[in-house]
Amino acid sequence: MRDYVRLQTRILLRHLASQVNRAARTGDAEAIHDLRVAVRRLSRCLRVFAQFYPGHSWKPVRRRLAGLMSACGSVRDRDIAIALLEMAGVPPASPLVRRLDAERRAAGRDLRRELRRWKKRGFSRQWRARLEL
Repeated sequence: MRDYVRLQTRILLRHLASQVNRAARTGDAEAIHDLRVAVRRLSRCLRVFAQFYPGHSWKPVRRRLAGLMSACGSVRDRDIAIALLEMAGVPPASPLVRRLDAERRAAGRDLRRELRRWKKRGFSRQWRARLEL
């Protein structure tokens, strides 16, 4: 079972790294959605299979994932709000949509900056070592 858990965790971590790269590069709504899905899947894996990782090595990883999920949520929430307003017929030039768009751009810049830091620090390599993958 331990080998299976390690294999699945490596797969999910590779997928997360791929989505981090994509979201850092494009920052579009689809990339951020896919990144959130990758974060959620890896986080669940770590929690469900915690007994198969050394000590409490999985806890700091989950904390970092929670922070990333929050940063992604700041962007994604605005994407959804803007889409809902568009569906309701609110014009793109309305003050509300413009404000949400400005907030989305700022949150997106912050997220992309954080993702570039993650990449520069080699989060995937560090986590593989921490989790003994």
